Amino acid sequence: MLAALQTRRHTTADALAAEFGVSTRTILRDIRSLVDVEIPILTERGRYGGISLLPGDQVDLSKLTASEADVFRAVGVDLDRARQLGAEVAARGALSKLATRRRTPPPRHEAMPLSLAEVVTVDNRGWFGTEETVDVAGLAHDLRRARRLRIRYRRSDAPEPRTLVVDPYGLLLRVDRWYLIADLDAEPRMFAMTRLEEWAVLDESRRLRTGATLEGVAHHLGQALEGRNEVTVTALLDADRVDLARRVLGGRLRSIDQTRQPRRATLTIGYDQIEGVRQLLQFADHIEVIAPIAARELIRRLAREVALAHS
Repeated sequence: MLAALQTRRHTTADALAAEFGVSTRTILRDIRSLVDVEIPILTERGRYGGISLLPGDQVDLSKLTASEADVFRAVGVDLDRARQLGAEVAARGALSKLATRRRTPPPRHEAMPLSLAEVVTVDNRGWFGTEETVDVAGLAHDLRRARRLRIRYRRSDAPEPRTLVVDPYGLLLRVDRWYLIADLDAEPRMFAMTRLEEWAVLDESRRLRTGATLEGVAHHLGQALEGRNEVTVTALLDADRVDLARRVLGGRLRSIDQTRQPRRATLTIGYDQIEGVRQLLQFADHIEVIAPIAARELIRRLAREVALAHS
């Protein structure tokens, strides 16, 4: 992105987002990261606004070593992620070289007295999350050998792990969770690192599908996971719990109708299987599942079992 700004001098967040295939929010986060390391970037709102690198300020990207450029391309200037990958030294080396030739502070713009870094802060950690203790750095090192892997992996619904041979594409970081992206019997799969118990590098080159890439496969798996809505559940929820439902249910929440009853909202929720309604138990007595009958019956059975366990 810095190279793009040096080339065209003026652009917009939307244009950069389209060019790099990310969200506008990601672009603004990365702009903040560049400003934090004293890259003099000016942002202006309005019809003729945009993002500009101040004239006379150039960063010599050719100073980056191969390892610094590699980690910079993978995780940007996020030192926490670089540390997880065992590449903190290279990341800090890249940061130290992102210094402009002119060290004088950029002039304040009358219509924009504050810089973007002064009004935006970003924290990529999930709420109430804990730092994963998995060996991401070790796996990343082994993945660069482009070999097949034998893994011991436990599915979320299985008590014991299985031994599998996979053809790996690489690692995906989704918000604050790491996943191994690999083909299993030529079918794309996503393996949560927290349930990957061990792995071994085999003496065979990985066998990837023609034209498949890490980015493309990860995107496909994400869309498939979020689009699996084979069961539609209808429920009544207390109106003061609607905002909580938006946070908890996320993309599973298809619609909210608050016109039928003043104190209750009608929700439609999509799950890939009927067992997904277990998620709704956390709303306790604030929710009533209406349809389908199978979902209502499951909630009733689970409620009885919970009551029995606490009797």
